[in-house]
Amino acid sequence: MDFVDRIISQTRYMVIIAVAASLALAATLFLFGAVHAVGIIADTIAALGDAKKTKAFAIASVEIVDFFLIATALYIVGIGLYELFIRDLDLPAWLTITSLEELKQRLISVIVVALAVAFLAQVANWDGASNLLPFGTAIAVVVVALGAFSFLKYARGGSSAHKNGGVP
Repeated sequence: MDFVDRIISQTRYMVIIAVAASLALAATLFLFGAVHAVGIIADTIAALGDAKKTKAFAIASVEIVDFFLIATALYIVGIGLYELFIRDLDLPAWLTITSLEELKQRLISVIVVALAVAFLAQVANWDGASNLLPFGTAIAVVVVALGAFSFLKYARGGSSAHKNGGVP
């Protein structure tokens, strides 16, 4: 039985596939966002004083922030899974993940902010003719659903792992 137990306990290392993929995707988005930011800054400097270019710069900046938020979510998932399944990391306390519930809450927080940024980008691009109400309503419904999920999860006592400091 010890042999089977050891084999099964070692399967937790399969999570390293998700960790590596999440961190690779995060790094790619961070790099893409940085390269895109440099290009936008250069274009804006070249067109200083042009009101249309200034607005385009503002819109592009918001869209780049969205890339960084998605990259941040992927990074949090990657390090969170690593900490939960492989071993603890030397991270700031605010970034340490001690339960799957905590990881989900962090991810929900980033998703809400990313949705807000996506809506802000739509508002900044608004031509005055299109109807933003359906898009805004859809985002509001998702945010309310995520908020209700989080509230109800912890209003009913949360998970045993959360109440016991990460120990199920």
